[in-house]
Amino acid sequence: MIDAHFHCWQLARGDYGWLTPELAPIYRDVQVADWQQQAQAWGVTGGVLVQAAPTAQETAFLLQQAQANPAVLGVVGWIDMLAPDAIEQVAHCAAQPLLKGLRPMLQDLSDPDWILQPAIQPVLRAMAQSGLVLDALIKPLHLPRILALTQAHPDLTVVVDHGAKPLIDAAAMSAWAESMKQLADQTNPDKVVCKLSGLWTEAPAGQPVEVVRPWCEALLAIWGARRLLWGSDWPVLELAGTYSDWRQFSLTMLAHLTLQERSAVLDGNARRIYRL
Repeated sequence: MIDAHFHCWQLARGDYGWLTPELAPIYRDVQVADWQQQAQAWGVTGGVLVQAAPTAQETAFLLQQAQANPAVLGVVGWIDMLAPDAIEQVAHCAAQPLLKGLRPMLQDLSDPDWILQPAIQPVLRAMAQSGLVLDALIKPLHLPRILALTQAHPDLTVVVDHGAKPLIDAAAMSAWAESMKQLADQTNPDKVVCKLSGLWTEAPAGQPVEVVRPWCEALLAIWGARRLLWGSDWPVLELAGTYSDWRQFSLTMLAHLTLQERSAVLDGNARRIYRL
């Protein structure tokens, strides 16, 4: 079984702008071995290591971790998509066997249309041609933009991280679900998928994991078992609760599926999408 989304970091590297002492539960060095300890208890033997800093240096650091740890089956890194040599950077990334995708940190950028600007379109085309996945770290307001992007780049594989980070508030749910359904309905099921991850940390602090059940059920209904990838988002997850609680809850959420469907969400979809 595969964890399609986890992180590791070394604070002394100094490029995690968002990771401050205020985030006490996760403000510490985190190694791949720490994740393995959490994951292996649940039979999770491989994972996708995802960038947490918008620097090429961090991507190199993650690839070093992956090369040293066979449990890391793939890395989602970062490049400066507006750099003059961005297309060469894509080619360089595609030449690294363990580098499977790229993730601009769209949620942190002030312009929600940033990814649609003309300068970036050749970079997205190059990613599609070289088989690199675009991980979309977005919020609900980006969903129409990602739909436009998928229509402009039908060959690009796009993974929506964390269910587009919905506000865990019943009042905001229907607008989010509607945008999400539009994206799922109007895109190629082989190319555009979504991660069942990162939802609990969007809930108000101190809430039990059960609070996200309606959002998980909505994601299952909208995307179906063939287009969902399970991830922990560990250790960011620890801002809300434990790996065990999220994993156990997820398994109960998926319990009504067939064995084949469950296996797709927990393993097969990640292998297929990231070519692990």
